Amino acid sequence: MATPTTSKIVRRQHRFWLIWLLLMLLLSVGIGYWWWQKTKMDAAEFAVYKGFQIPIPTGYEIHGVDVSKYQGFVAWKKLQQMREKDIRLHFAFIKATEGLGKIDAQFERNWHESKKAGMVRGAYHFFLPTKDGKAQAKHFLRTVTLAPGDLPPVLDIEQLYGVSPEKMRKEIKAWLTTVENATGVRPILYTYVNFYERFLGDDFNGYTLWAAHYFQPEQPRIQRQWHFWQHSEKGRVNGVVGPIDMNVFNGDSTEFAKLLLQ
Repeated sequence: MATPTTSKIVRRQHRFWLIWLLLMLLLSVGIGYWWWQKTKMDAAEFAVYKGFQIPIPTGYEIHGVDVSKYQGFVAWKKLQQMREKDIRLHFAFIKATEGLGKIDAQFERNWHESKKAGMVRGAYHFFLPTKDGKAQAKHFLRTVTLAPGDLPPVLDIEQLYGVSPEKMRKEIKAWLTTVENATGVRPILYTYVNFYERFLGDDFNGYTLWAAHYFQPEQPRIQRQWHFWQHSEKGRVNGVVGPIDMNVFNGDSTEFAKLLLQ
């Protein structure tokens, strides 16, 4: 039997130590990531506020929030259990996708944990008018699995990004039509009041509107019918570190239930 040469033994030893170092590095990265995640979760669990710290519009019985990766980790149970006088949070719109390929970093977790906590959930797509509307719709549909009790899918349109209003409207219609045909549900349209009036108008009056209009005491200032109103981006809620968008539904619990997927 041949005896291993000294050089072979040295190479084996080098290989062993290299593998060991790589394993230790991976273990360190894993522990560091776990600790980072735990720290963020602990921060969310201990985020407790006295009230919502913004004026809450009166005359509305159904309140909610919308979230994305920018809220970081959300302690959904704490959020759902928050009560301030007669106000509690019923629903959450959750960012799912953007453009042709982006998926929000917190979507999967928010989508499952919000439902587990007892929140009514809805998913939205951040629309880029520079990209094909039908392709963006397919990206959203591949990512989001809707279930009975969910809110209809939402298209979030906020800017032209340099394209003409006509081109933007064409791509928006392609997204809305593709999603409606696939789900059997007419989507909700989200945008700012000023943007809607300047660039969308009558072409989309048949869609449920989620209107963003801040610093208004009673309702968004828009002529057409609206169902959801994002009235502030500076709310504070238990279970979230930092500010969050606050919303109300324009109707009672019976009307709200009619919107949900069957």
